[in-house]
Amino acid sequence: MIPSTKPAGRERAARGHGRTRGSLPWVLVLPAVVGLVFLVLPLAGLLVRAPWSTLAQRLTEPQVREALRLSLVTATAAMLLCLLFGVPLAWLLARLSFPGRRLVRALVTVPLVLPPVVGGVALLLVFGRRGLIGQWLEAAFGISLPFTTAGVVVAEAFVAMPFLVISVEGALRASDLRFEEAAATLGASRWIVFRRVTLPMIAPGVVAGAVLCWARALGEFGATITFAGNFPGRTQTMPLAVYLALEIEPEAAIVLSLVLLVVSVLILVGLRDRWISSP
Repeated sequence: MIPSTKPAGRERAARGHGRTRGSLPWVLVLPAVVGLVFLVLPLAGLLVRAPWSTLAQRLTEPQVREALRLSLVTATAAMLLCLLFGVPLAWLLARLSFPGRRLVRALVTVPLVLPPVVGGVALLLVFGRRGLIGQWLEAAFGISLPFTTAGVVVAEAFVAMPFLVISVEGALRASDLRFEEAAATLGASRWIVFRRVTLPMIAPGVVAGAVLCWARALGEFGATITFAGNFPGRTQTMPLAVYLALEIEPEAAIVLSLVLLVVSVLILVGLRDRWISSP
């Protein structure tokens, strides 16, 4: 009988953990603590300075409620728009091989690194009244996107869609192709395979991508203010309301910031198993 090596392995692992705890690498620990404080301290300052005694009253103020309502509506509409176009785009990148696929993938991720204000300028040049497509939309259908609620949705979808595409493409690449091939050999069309087999398999990735997409749209500022402006009740979302209130009513800005902070924390908690879990 071959003697088991598991106890010895556990003893070595225990000794290794003991050495790690006994001799902390301070050259790494100290910068790590400073980095943690740097990230947490501003959030703590927001919580400390929040007007907790009048928080409920502040949340019911007309400008706060209107900004919150508009943000929720436009972020949800942007998420649905991203689902409509982003899921097929992710499938295209994950399932088909074609010339220039790497270039297309790089172009899809450009909004992730593009300054939002630059994205807003680019949207104006395309969808503005004198833009490449905007002038045609206005001449043919009387549609003008800049400085409208629809423009807010377009700006938010532009900056948020890469989150959905990346998440769904990753789920597609991790899924088992044998199920799709089996359905195809049984006579199912490509659309039926996608709807009845592929989508259920990648549903967690789609949900995670949609939530991240919605959160990114909810917090968008630069592209929105550049392409849609800052008009209360029409284009003033919560980030824009924070920017405006910071100059005239700081407490209202803090309340709106708290709402965005709570949404961000809830999203991270909801996606912890997929995005921030540790072994």
